[in-house]
Amino acid sequence: MRIWLAAAPEELNEAKGYTSQLAHAAYRIGEDGTLLAKPLPSALRGGLMLVTGGGERLPEDTLCRELMRRCLQHGFSGIILDLDAQCGALIRKMERLARQYGRRLYVPEAYADASESATILICTALSGGSLQQRLEQAAARFGAARIALDLQRLAMDFPLPCPGGMGTPLSIDQLHQLMGGHAVYFSDGLCAHYFTHRQGGSTHFVLFDDADTLRRKMEMGQQLGISEGFVMFPETADILPQLFAAEQKERS
Repeated sequence: MRIWLAAAPEELNEAKGYTSQLAHAAYRIGEDGTLLAKPLPSALRGGLMLVTGGGERLPEDTLCRELMRRCLQHGFSGIILDLDAQCGALIRKMERLARQYGRRLYVPEAYADASESATILICTALSGGSLQQRLEQAAARFGAARIALDLQRLAMDFPLPCPGGMGTPLSIDQLHQLMGGHAVYFSDGLCAHYFTHRQGGSTHFVLFDDADTLRRKMEMGQQLGISEGFVMFPETADILPQLFAAEQKERS
């Protein structure tokens, strides 16, 4: 599976030490539709352009042209539009422009209905259900060739009971502090590790990913014919040597 590492410009040098497959998290659309950009090296070529943000009313034609201009400027092979709500019209116009210039377009699953050909990002961080079933359903709906895995690194603490299904996100340091001395198990359905602990007189359930679970998720996707995935720097900084071990071996 081809794994892209999404990194901001200030993280670029460190990220390049692990992989050449980079998604550049340097762009954000402001509420007024202005494309804001962090500076990238002028000689930078290749990789993907990662765009976040968005607002209620965007100047779609102008913004689409500016997005493509920046894409062509750095020779990016595609654009990831990880946008806020109400951006369906922008995605439809951007899809046509991407086809015209031979660029790929990636959009979150929430915007799947706004696109006919864009690659759909499927998040693999689940707190319930079956990841295998979720990926099978997505492959049946979109086709495996149109799917890329959003390999978000899960680290969340859930109080029990948790009727709303929402837990508290944990930093990696917080996760390790809570984990100390507890038995850790693997959930086949969620494809994630978990453990329980007591806090404030109640039981808590912690779900988390590490290099092992993310690799298993990649393998699960590969078995279904999914050939791409994304991880984010810095949330995976401590496990990048394991995730990109094969590429680093090829380099050496």
